[in-house]
Amino acid sequence: MSLLVVGLSHRSAPVSVLERASLNADAQLKLLQDTVAAEPAAEAAVLATCNRIELYADVDKFHAGVAELSTLLAQHSGVGLEELTPHLYVHYEDRAVHHLFSVACGLDSMVVGEGQILGQIKDSLARAQDLHSAGRLLNDLFQQALRVGKRAHHETGIDRAGQSLVTFGLEQLSAGADVQRWARGKKALVIGAGSMSSLAAATLARSGVAEIVVANRTFERAERLAQILSEGDDTDVLARAVPMDAVPGELTRADVAVSCTGATGLVLTADAVAAATAGRTGAPAGAATVGVRQADERQTAETPLPNAGAAAAGAAAAADDNCPLDLSSVPSGFSVMGEAAVAGMDAATLEQHGAWAAGGTAVDRPRETGRPGPEADAELIGALAATATRVGRIPERRRPEPVAEVPRPEPVLFLLDLAMPRDVDAAVHRLAGVRLVDIESLADASADAPMAADVDMVRRIVADEVAAFGAAQRAAHITPTVVALRSMAADVVAGEIARLEGRLPGLDDKHRAEITQTVKRVVDKLLHAPTVRVKQLAAEPGGAGYADALRTLFDLDQETVASVSRAENSTTEKNRGPA
Repeated sequence: MSLLVVGLSHRSAPVSVLERASLNADAQLKLLQDTVAAEPAAEAAVLATCNRIELYADVDKFHAGVAELSTLLAQHSGVGLEELTPHLYVHYEDRAVHHLFSVACGLDSMVVGEGQILGQIKDSLARAQDLHSAGRLLNDLFQQALRVGKRAHHETGIDRAGQSLVTFGLEQLSAGADVQRWARGKKALVIGAGSMSSLAAATLARSGVAEIVVANRTFERAERLAQILSEGDDTDVLARAVPMDAVPGELTRADVAVSCTGATGLVLTADAVAAATAGRTGAPAGAATVGVRQADERQTAETPLPNAGAAAAGAAAAADDNCPLDLSSVPSGFSVMGEAAVAGMDAATLEQHGAWAAGGTAVDRPRETGRPGPEADAELIGALAATATRVGRIPERRRPEPVAEVPRPEPVLFLLDLAMPRDVDAAVHRLAGVRLVDIESLADASADAPMAADVDMVRRIVADEVAAFGAAQRAAHITPTVVALRSMAADVVAGEIARLEGRLPGLDDKHRAEITQTVKRVVDKLLHAPTVRVKQLAAEPGGAGYADALRTLFDLDQETVASVSRAENSTTEKNRGPA
């Protein structure tokens, strides 16, 4: 059997795909059940967070396992397999172990070094244990991942490299200002009472907000969280619980709102947020500043050009006697500054019109024979351009002058959306007086975040732990074969002692015990060196074949080895400690 992980995360898929592929608690349980029921998989665990969905399994066939796990992810996420496949990654054996250990240390998180992932791994293991989909391999893997993550945070300064999504999100909301100074005295609304929402509420309380209102679909959970916040020794925040239908009213009072629910649809629409901020920004409800430049440019294109009236007058004047040029025949878009200046007429004619427009009479200019050269054309066109611009008789379409950006008003409502799929309508980004930070903007902000020097230390820890875990697993793989070998040797000793008693019926107990002990010592000494050495060799990369060699050399019964393995797995299941 071999470890396989198939998944997608913020590193492989856009937020829009992650959002659609997210799995609620019920979907995760169904995915686990279907995975262990599938032919290639014997064990399964799902790690689902706001920015990753990963399916771990112990499979007996690699290609069949990849196909089955990918299909199951597509079926349960609701995203078609063809659309999902380009965003999936696959890790196998040691690479799968390395990936999970890196995830546990926060190296693969959106915010490097954040520690919340440890709780999510613990929840993932507990879910698989409750459903009995995690056997010996995944139990060992996930428990070791938790230990590696804790070691990394304890032995290095990885915590300095990043923080939880909540802390990072609040830093983005405060636009780089000190979070505690920014949060002090504000009124906060927390929507949801799960682990992420609870962390957000606790962080806000420690940051110094004056009030926290907790809203949740299950009112009792909201009350419990509010009670914990109120009774905290390190804060003096005023906390209370409200039902979900009170959110619109509470939003009108809130300065900060954090939402992280398991809802499949939007919790806060753009219209609801606009209504909540109406009158608080000094602008109409929902007024948006994004796109002001485009609106101004559209207005410029639709408003008659400044010279349009003069152009019309020029066109009318063209009907006057002595006008050398009929402007009604000039193509639309004509510009004396562009290539169209010489389209359909020569420069001398244009100059004649310019002079006529300035003085009202045509200039009697003798025409030169032949076409003037480029230098003469350029000189004449330049003179005409100066005259036409001053007089305003020839229409000229100019590029609109740059329009200054209209500054956005200072936010009166700060929204942090940590849900996947999103709780807050992305259109809220365009509302005046509102600052929204969501998973997508957090991903953009964290892309250029500096890496701490401690990250290298964590990577070395991960590499060492992966090697140790692989060695332990390979050694454990051969253990049932070694146990079966020693069991067979014990049976041989017992058989020979019984045969000896048949031949020497008068053998007293003392001599029988001495002979039995001597034979056992001989067998143990003969088996000691080979079994110790074979465990060492099996622990090395490529050592999986030693178990097969032992079974072949000693003609061990395959079913005996399998029964030993099942007995060990059963003992592990009974004796496993807390995650």
